Amino acid sequence: MSKQKQRIDNFQITKKSKEYSARLGKIFTPHGIVRTPNFMPIGTRGVVRLLASEELKELGAEIILANTYHLLLNPGISVLKRAKGVHNFMNWSGAILTDSGGYQVFSLGKWRKITSEGVKFRDVNSGQEIFLTPENVIEFQKDIGSDIIMVLDECAPYSSGYREVKRAVYRTTDWAKRSKKAFAEKIRKKKKRPLLFGIIQGSIYPDLRKISAESITEMDFDGYAVGGLTIGEPIKETREAIEVVLPFLPYNKPRYLMGLGEPAQLVWAISQGIDIFDCVLPTRNARHGLLYVFKKGSISWKKLLEGNFYQTLRIKNSSFKFDQKPIDKNCSCPTCKNYSRSYLHHLFRIKDPLGQRLATIHNLYFYFDLFAKIRRLI
Repeated sequence: MSKQKQRIDNFQITKKSKEYSARLGKIFTPHGIVRTPNFMPIGTRGVVRLLASEELKELGAEIILANTYHLLLNPGISVLKRAKGVHNFMNWSGAILTDSGGYQVFSLGKWRKITSEGVKFRDVNSGQEIFLTPENVIEFQKDIGSDIIMVLDECAPYSSGYREVKRAVYRTTDWAKRSKKAFAEKIRKKKKRPLLFGIIQGSIYPDLRKISAESITEMDFDGYAVGGLTIGEPIKETREAIEVVLPFLPYNKPRYLMGLGEPAQLVWAISQGIDIFDCVLPTRNARHGLLYVFKKGSISWKKLLEGNFYQTLRIKNSSFKFDQKPIDKNCSCPTCKNYSRSYLHHLFRIKDPLGQRLATIHNLYFYFDLFAKIRRLI
């Protein structure tokens, strides 16, 4: 069996680009196959905002991202247990990756305390306390019904100094070891088990990225995520940090880049050999009236990597008041097939939520279509 078609556990690479490091693959999860490269819409609390699960499937979603910390707060593990997992709860038959809560270590810095044992949070709204440890995060994600479980990690802010980032790297390694042990004890022996991904940290420091990559990949996880990026650093430093890590990532394991979302940057990362992505950009921008449109002409690697394959429309602009064209006449999404720019402009002007829904449908379709185009190029 050739190198690119060799299947290792739950991942198979079926083809590699002749020009770049991009590869086609399949991740085998308890809730079906995820084709790679692939983009995960954000469903933090068990919902991709404004969309029903059946709509996501129709648009082309194969996997979504949910968040352990937020699901613990609401609806709570007891509710998800009663529903027999978040898939049943939200009527989603595809795969789900759950973030461990490591991002909240970064984003909720004012309301959390980190120790070697774990992270204690106090919810800003309810006052509820949550203590996350490497062990109970595995248990929580098992109860949620995750297909891809992420280990608990410490994401240091971009403003952090070298010593602080180094401390976070070694803590992330220690937590990864404890997570893997807990996973082996609670889940590993199950016949149809979820996957467990390790997370590489190190901020923008090359030596710390190398230390983290070496220590995490030595543990033989099912896949590897590159974390701690796209949190305020210039894109040049983002790319440099990714380039440092890539040589350490096993060829036959899926690679996940957390949080990257601009279309042109996604293309670059795919060309470097990254397999899965998540970001709030397509849905958040849709809710603010920013829409993505492919430019005219055929799609090629050259055009994609130059970044000139798409443009954005700000549908709130007065120039669209009388525009009877669809957002994109070549787009097959339900929004473009049924509604005009003028109508969407009107919906945003009167602040009707239908405008945000229709924009979200279009932007996610754009992202899924972009990834489908890239898969065909590979």
